[in-house]
Amino acid sequence: MKSFTVGDVIYSNPLASEKDIDGFRMEGQACITFPGGKMRMENALDPSLGQASNFVFWCPKIMPASFQASWQFQPIREPGLAMFWFAARGHDGKDLFDPTLSKREGQYNQYFDSDMNAYHASYFRRKQDTERQFTTCNMRKSKGFHLVCQGADPMPSVQDVVGPYTITVTKADNCIQFKVNDLISFEWEDDGETYGPVWQEGYIGFRQMAPLIADYSNLEIRELKL
Repeated sequence: MKSFTVGDVIYSNPLASEKDIDGFRMEGQACITFPGGKMRMENALDPSLGQASNFVFWCPKIMPASFQASWQFQPIREPGLAMFWFAARGHDGKDLFDPTLSKREGQYNQYFDSDMNAYHASYFRRKQDTERQFTTCNMRKSKGFHLVCQGADPMPSVQDVVGPYTITVTKADNCIQFKVNDLISFEWEDDGETYGPVWQEGYIGFRQMAPLIADYSNLEIRELKL
């Protein structure tokens, strides 16, 4: 991981009430409520529909090429899976929400095999039996289904969760680090060649796979000085 200094807060959102998500964009269908002053997300469609029951919720602010994002995450119901998308842009320099891009409604292939680029980290991976038997956090780069890095997931199953966990994602240009509380799960350096150029500024978003229910709060983005 290259050296960096964490700078000023450039975006802060408590995710505590309906007004805090004004301008956010939902792709797919979800129920969002705020019990206890935290943003709770759950699928609105039956999990038997498969990928059609999943969703992505985008923050409206474009983040710089280097930043540190942190938020508090607490799983309420499993199985399921959570993802964090970042540096997301449309192809050919288009904005992620350019109306000429292909329609996206939460189905995974619409994100990794379409006309957008992004990095995404998946964590609390409890959707499949194999994911629950050996828990990891995975890092992928798209376009494409490139698994570029993997690390241990220290979060317990819901029955043993006590309070929220702080997730921190640091993107220092081409170097990416993922932490749960103060424990580093993985670090990865994008060489800008193996899977295409390094993705720079772009949008961030949260994705859930049904039937996960989870709470999110205290989203904070800080600039990085390299």
